[in-house]
Amino acid sequence: MTDRDSCPLSRVAPDLDEADRRLINKLQDGFPLCPRPFAEAAAQLDMSEEELIERVARLRAAGILTRFGPLFQIERAGGAYCLAAMAVSEARWETVLEYVNARIEVAHNYRREHALNMWFVLATARPVEIAACIDAIQQATGLAVLAFPKEREYFLEMKLEF
Repeated sequence: MTDRDSCPLSRVAPDLDEADRRLINKLQDGFPLCPRPFAEAAAQLDMSEEELIERVARLRAAGILTRFGPLFQIERAGGAYCLAAMAVSEARWETVLEYVNARIEVAHNYRREHALNMWFVLATARPVEIAACIDAIQQATGLAVLAFPKEREYFLEMKLEF
């Protein structure tokens, strides 16, 4: 068994070629901060800027990469994050999901096998906007939104080798 065979994600995404694997591994180590970050990252991976952009788009479309973008400590800029959860019936799931995901404040949305089956992260420019967003979602859906504000932050670095 090779290291690649022991990686559960490799079994889920068997169509990754070696360039895809190198790209995913590189993206986990950060992305260049410069005027042409895609060109610089592509040069480090021995591919063209266009190829790197196409590969990222394809990996996102396939669901292999679910997110590609920066992470900010929004509180340092005066904003706020809040984890929120709702109990949504199967009959209303798609409608509520569409409404919640249309909110600009919603950064992530996850379905869970739990009574609280819709979990999402709110990110706002000002802390007071969290409550306003929660109120708007509750008014629009008629469902309670439970808020779980961040009390402390931990850094956990996790990298998956492909």
